[in-house]
Amino acid sequence: MSNQIPLHNVTPPTKKDGDTFDLYASREKIYTRAFTGVFRNLRRAGGLLLFLLYFGTVWLNWGEHQAVWWNLPARKFYIFGATFWPQDFILLSGILIVSAFGLFFVTVFAGRVWCGYTCPQSMWTWVFMWCEKVTEGDRHQRMKLDKAPMSGHKSLRKTAKHCLWLLIGLVTGLTFVGYFSPIRELLVDFFTGQADGWSYFWVGFFTLATYANAGWLREQVCIHMCPYARFQSVMFDKDTLIVSYDPRRGEPRGTHRKDTDHKAQGLGDCIDCTMCVQVCPTGIDIRDGLQIACIGCAACVDACDSIMDKIELPRGLISYTTEHNLSGQVTHTLRPRLIAYAVVLLAMIGVLTSGFYTRPLVGLDVSKDRALYRENAEGRIANVYSLKVMNKDQVDHTYVLDATGLPDLKLHGRRDIKVPAGEIISLPVELSVAPEHVPPGSREVIFTLRDIENSDTEVHTQSRFVGPSIR
Repeated sequence: MSNQIPLHNVTPPTKKDGDTFDLYASREKIYTRAFTGVFRNLRRAGGLLLFLLYFGTVWLNWGEHQAVWWNLPARKFYIFGATFWPQDFILLSGILIVSAFGLFFVTVFAGRVWCGYTCPQSMWTWVFMWCEKVTEGDRHQRMKLDKAPMSGHKSLRKTAKHCLWLLIGLVTGLTFVGYFSPIRELLVDFFTGQADGWSYFWVGFFTLATYANAGWLREQVCIHMCPYARFQSVMFDKDTLIVSYDPRRGEPRGTHRKDTDHKAQGLGDCIDCTMCVQVCPTGIDIRDGLQIACIGCAACVDACDSIMDKIELPRGLISYTTEHNLSGQVTHTLRPRLIAYAVVLLAMIGVLTSGFYTRPLVGLDVSKDRALYRENAEGRIANVYSLKVMNKDQVDHTYVLDATGLPDLKLHGRRDIKVPAGEIISLPVELSVAPEHVPPGSREVIFTLRDIENSDTEVHTQSRFVGPSIR
């Protein structure tokens, strides 16, 4: 018997001349069966935590505003005690890169556990499947209901299911939009008809997207639409933890007779009950080997273990294992690829953390007036600038403005600038130089903004001072 994960030939059979076959197979609806087990409990606990984070964080306040609020009109993004501006978007890029490498690391180590335990598509699909069970019954009851002709009983159950789906989609959409428009005001305005058109559009969009993805598309998203399913195989190796069936122990399959040793009958431990297929949210048979549709949720592991308990055989016929382990070889936990991902991931986390804590909490933007230069009331050559001072901190600050770069350079205008927390102050500033000290052409000048309370906090911005070409 082969020690490799078994593969089934799915090539369409050869047809006679003139015969045709359809290359497109219509989707068969998946009816999942209810089950219990260790991995189901683990997934439910993790899902509960993620739902609490998603639906709960939006209701938290920090000071005078929502704790997490992406205020797009003001171009300010609040994440608890930190305020981010468009200039800080490099940090967002860093977060996305760290997340990607974190996903690579987890995939090399444990396959598609992200898909099975934390992916929003999977989490919402499990919730929608629970709604099906509540309104239409377990697997065999749903199959029977779908085959039955339309009746008042069937219509009532179907309507209840879709109402629950739409309600969950609506709550999901309102919560998502609540991260961009304060949730408390949004709810009042939404249900009183006072919200703006974009709020209604986006709430409706995410309501229908949730309803369609988790209610109708389901495994089609995982198999055909998700790019992660396509490149995951590149990151797998023979030491990656994957959900697998042990053919050495399970084959050949067959029904075990009572009070008879099934080994003496030439049978393996698999009784071909198909419970592993009935609980799979993507409808695959894990006994056919590693497949792109497997999301690593371990539902089949829980189902198979429950059957092994009933027939008093050891658990683990289907389990998290590796190809090396299945073939009787040693599994290497620490290997070059995994170590490389870990090192790069830790290095990027360090750089991102350092960038976050060392980012300046004050910003200075300088724009020169269109006029080249002019002579002011004092007879000095003057240039006018427009300054924007950004306070990225959560408390008010007072800054001192200065300018250097030319001899006898004089700053006209406000020098002490008080900026409220998370606000931008715009002001005009004039720099002047005595005619005898004005260099020909243009020269660089440097604006310096220093925090009065903390002299170590300062920013510098360059600009140009323009004078007559010929003195």
